[in-house]
Amino acid sequence: MTEEVPPSALTDVNLRLLCHDDIDTVKQLCGDWFPIEYPDSWYRDITSNKKFFSLAATYRGSIVGMIVAEIKSRTKVHKEDGDILASNFPVDTQVAYILSLGVVKEFRKHGIGSLLLESLKDHISTTAQDHCKAIYLHVLTTNNTAINFYENRDFKQHHYLPYYYSIRGVLKDGFTYVLYINGGHPPWTILYPLPEGKAHQAGTKPSLGLSPCSIPQRLYRQ
Repeated sequence: MTEEVPPSALTDVNLRLLCHDDIDTVKQLCGDWFPIEYPDSWYRDITSNKKFFSLAATYRGSIVGMIVAEIKSRTKVHKEDGDILASNFPVDTQVAYILSLGVVKEFRKHGIGSLLLESLKDHISTTAQDHCKAIYLHVLTTNNTAINFYENRDFKQHHYLPYYYSIRGVLKDGFTYVLYINGGHPPWTILYPLPEGKAHQAGTKPSLGLSPCSIPQRLYRQ
């Protein structure tokens, strides 16, 4: 898409769920946006499997952005991120994992990425997924644009993941970023100190019960 995008483009953006007919377009967009190659089965899944929240932003009928998230129980979270939620949450507590969020280059900085992210947050707060307590994602440590986007929207760095990605045969480091919603919170550690209000409710001082030994485990776990 080479036409000039007007400043008011967001008012003409519509949202809809991805479908099977979008596979070829989504493949092309992901090839433009991301350095990772996804198998064909991934594209079939995100456009047909109900466990995925796959939303497209369209402008004059063309897809200009999309978000794909998997909503799952905390027991399905991979080992490296198994401590996203504190252990006192029930095992069937849900989390949302953002697999993909991208916007066509010409349409960036028009609020479309924010619109897609807010739509995901609304979905998991107002539907059957209202027990979802966290939204998390992985990002390359060198992807400063994405990191700034998420940090500006209150996501916090949770883990450093050495050699997490393999991109064209080269191992790259990643971060886990998390946004807590609907009362969700991580385990209380030095990196996530107990809020003063909750500490008083528990009859403790905010600094008690924290484990300094958790720092190297959290920062360097592979």
